[in-house]
Amino acid sequence: MRIALVQMCSGTDPAANVEMACGMIRRAADEGAQFVATPETTHLVQKDADQAFAVMKGESEELAIPTFAALAKELGITLLIGSLAIRLGERKAANRSLLFGTEGEILARYDKAHMFDVGLGQGETYRESANYQAGETLSVTDLGEARLGLSICYDVRFAYLYRALAKAGAEIISVPAAFTRPTGRAHWEVLLRARAIETGSYIIAPAQGGLHADGRKTWGHSMVIGPWGEIVAQLDHAEPGILHAELDMRKVAEARRRIPALEHDRALTL
Repeated sequence: MRIALVQMCSGTDPAANVEMACGMIRRAADEGAQFVATPETTHLVQKDADQAFAVMKGESEELAIPTFAALAKELGITLLIGSLAIRLGERKAANRSLLFGTEGEILARYDKAHMFDVGLGQGETYRESANYQAGETLSVTDLGEARLGLSICYDVRFAYLYRALAKAGAEIISVPAAFTRPTGRAHWEVLLRARAIETGSYIIAPAQGGLHADGRKTWGHSMVIGPWGEIVAQLDHAEPGILHAELDMRKVAEARRRIPALEHDRALTL
């Protein structure tokens, strides 16, 4: 499977972000990708909640969705939009991944389950739960020759989610992200490699990278990790770019045969 990860530096204007994403997706497909994935918050990075909700739409009104659907159909690719901010109510939204098939149909949805409520020091604080509603369901979907499990960014710190996805049949797990620079520098690679090793899965992680219009700085360094924990491909920077990789699904079966850890769960008591 030939894939491409789109690394972006999305800003505060949804229309401009969608236009940028479409151009990069088209280029990735022109370069041979059959499956293309974009990062978390593809169409909006805006830390000011009032300004974010002023432009946020519900799923049925969000124009980015038919735009990406039409693009997937035109290009004949499977397209994962890492996430869109989807309005659920007056002051609540979902951080939602959408997977489009080659006919432009929505194959799967996933709402980010774990909210990024952290204080990193030096004034960098996030309270995602103040404006976003946590998802409650897993999402695993057939991609023809493989099964794809969906996750988003901060989810990567919760190993049980990835084990559950793998046990549900996922052989590829997506981690679209907008990692901060401090956490990215310290934890990005090691967390992605750990999730791959624990599950014997490919981990694909398209990222936001750069200095955003709202002042946020993200880590970038999009990565593809193999089921043995090896780095298959990576970007070594935080600027927009496209990362190509080829996935060999036989390596998933091989890793799980060599170390069948998914079969070795035990119920322990304290």
